[in-house]
Amino acid sequence: MTGDTQDGIVERLIDLLGRLPGIGAKSAERLAHHLLKSSTEDALALSEAIRAVKERMGYCSQCHHLTEAGRPLCPICSDARRDPTLICVVEQPRDLMALERSGSFRGLYHVLLGRLSPLSGIGPDQLTIDSLIRRVQESGVREVILATNPNLEGDATAMLVSQRLELTGIEVTKLARGLPSGGFLEFANKEMLADAVSGRRRF
Repeated sequence: MTGDTQDGIVERLIDLLGRLPGIGAKSAERLAHHLLKSSTEDALALSEAIRAVKERMGYCSQCHHLTEAGRPLCPICSDARRDPTLICVVEQPRDLMALERSGSFRGLYHVLLGRLSPLSGIGPDQLTIDSLIRRVQESGVREVILATNPNLEGDATAMLVSQRLELTGIEVTKLARGLPSGGFLEFANKEMLADAVSGRRRF
């Protein structure tokens, strides 16, 4: 009975790890056994980091990037040195972070929190497109850069956002195709991202 209970605990850990994106059954099993062999301090530190993220992090009320709970605006939206007339639209916070590491963009961002994926049940209503339209209409934005990932779903998302922005009269551009088709922003190096930003063109 005790053995069954122990096995059940490990199996639950493997199951939960396997629900993470990009983690298959074998990887989940390896991670679980790595945690079992880790020191108690290291394992609990990971647990505490996960708890802190869930309890203390939220989304910026303006751009939907990550921010500390209780702070309505993220550090980027709060930075008076950024150009508020330029908005770069990305799919996820990790894409924003990749562009920030390139050091090539000094405007503001808008995070869609996803991309169109009918097979996964993600349509326009699950994205923050309406919030973007309101931002453009209510502020002095002069250009919106579409920086969705250069793949089928990312391009479909960019097309939808571009169509929604047409009535605003704002200039809409997209990143240059220095980025490989079918790739992901988070895996691009900073030089590639810098070239893509500087070489952007009208959508």
